[in-house]
Amino acid sequence: MLAPSPPPPTRDLRRLTEQFAVVALRAGAEIMRIYGYRCAVREKADLSPVTEADEAAEAIVLAGLADIAPEIPVVAEEAVSKGNAPSIGREFILVDALDGTREFLKRNHEFTVNIALVRDGVPCCGVVFAPALGKLWIGSDGAEAVSILAGEPLPPPHRRTRIMARRRPPAGLVALTSRSHCNAETESFLADLPIVGRRNAGSSVKFCLLAQGDADVYPRFGPTMEWDTAAGDAVLRAAGGYVNDPGGSALRYGKQTEGFRNPCFIAWGRPPNGEITLR
Repeated sequence: MLAPSPPPPTRDLRRLTEQFAVVALRAGAEIMRIYGYRCAVREKADLSPVTEADEAAEAIVLAGLADIAPEIPVVAEEAVSKGNAPSIGREFILVDALDGTREFLKRNHEFTVNIALVRDGVPCCGVVFAPALGKLWIGSDGAEAVSILAGEPLPPPHRRTRIMARRRPPAGLVALTSRSHCNAETESFLADLPIVGRRNAGSSVKFCLLAQGDADVYPRFGPTMEWDTAAGDAVLRAAGGYVNDPGGSALRYGKQTEGFRNPCFIAWGRPPNGEITLR
């Protein structure tokens, strides 16, 4: 019988998240440099697009993480697509250095740098940086947002805004849907809710809009990968929101045998009074 895995070491998650943010800002600066001209695009084996910006940003993130926490395995989108997936334990980092490549190619500004630490299946801290929007979201022992340009130094905490997901308004819900991946299942789900407004958005920006109280629900009935969602999920959880699968179980991470694929999920703001969420 195998011995149980040892618990992850004690870490200063606030400090680690600050370091993630610095790395994300650096990667965002490189993305914006490439954003200034038309770069080549090719298809990966799963038919999703990849560009020079994806690969250059991931190289910066991986180098930064190797300096910050070389002992933690890193699961990064482009590395995995090339067959380089590390063995993971109870703690690992998920990276999507350019989430929303289609948004990047459409030049609509809604793409992000995502970095998150997962511990025992839960994204316990993470950052989402939208360099073209000039917005950084941070989640660890609370959630924060700050307006900042790529390459600028990270402002101290007192110059950031604390954010919190809102409780569901009695008048009805504002729903977020994927700009590139809405479908009939999504429409059917939303038809059963008291929706009074809808907004399309790309990449992990949707999680962050929930986290800062601008919307109430984001359903995703389509394929996503763990690196697509972990950082936004971390920010949303830190802001009081939650992410469940359609059966009501909390979205979990570290599904290596499933290729790090997510099931369908629904992200929510804060629950109504008395409602219990799964963690």
